[in-house]
Amino acid sequence: MKTLQFREAIVEAMSEEMRNDDTIYLMGEEVAEYNGAYKASKGMLDEFGPERVIDTPISELGFSGIGVGSAMIGNRPIIEFMTFNFALVGIDQIINNAAKIRQMSGGQFNCPIVFRGPTASAGQLAATHSQAFESWYANCPGLKVVVPSNPKDAKGLLKSAIRDDDPVIFMESEQMYGDKGEVPEGEFTIPLGVAEIKREGTDVTIVSFGKIIKEAYKAAEELEKEGISCEIIDLRTVKPMDNEAILKSVKKTNRL
Repeated sequence: MKTLQFREAIVEAMSEEMRNDDTIYLMGEEVAEYNGAYKASKGMLDEFGPERVIDTPISELGFSGIGVGSAMIGNRPIIEFMTFNFALVGIDQIINNAAKIRQMSGGQFNCPIVFRGPTASAGQLAATHSQAFESWYANCPGLKVVVPSNPKDAKGLLKSAIRDDDPVIFMESEQMYGDKGEVPEGEFTIPLGVAEIKREGTDVTIVSFGKIIKEAYKAAEELEKEGISCEIIDLRTVKPMDNEAILKSVKKTNRL
């Protein structure tokens, strides 16, 4: 095991996949010269060059559309939004094109694309930069939605998302980029759609994802002081949701 920051795990996942597959590229605002707004692409321009790590104008609709089009002809783009609040500008490309093209083409085209970037509230940001859109995208047919809670999951899930043949929304909490955690050495992936029991318990089940998992641990510790054993399930993938894991836990604890 090695210890990485959340942002470093993101860089490792993208870099490892790009070394193995020339059709993968990263595109977005400040991803290249500035190493990413949150330094989540640090060093990638130096390694892969400007043809595969591409700075864009402030035009989410435009570069989202470029990504969708290139995915349809055999590439595997990673499109970074400086914040998912800005993804609203490109949401027509995400929902009306990326999510639907397989069905609308009768299976002739797929869209292996990852839309990733920071989500939800962070420090000293306005309301227009502090929104969480996981439920919006999770309710759109054709999209998978991933929200990791730690560096290990971030790396393993992002590698799986990049390899997936369908569009994946990959959301990273702005408050977690500096979080550190153990990440396995060598090649590993985490399958999409599989939740994980982060803490075993027998009395009550807490189900969450992303940065709120840290709050779930705090709640479990408080409940333990009262003699209540709390099980914590990290969804990891909001869609498809691992309902089987939730039901098993609820049956064990008898309540939600």
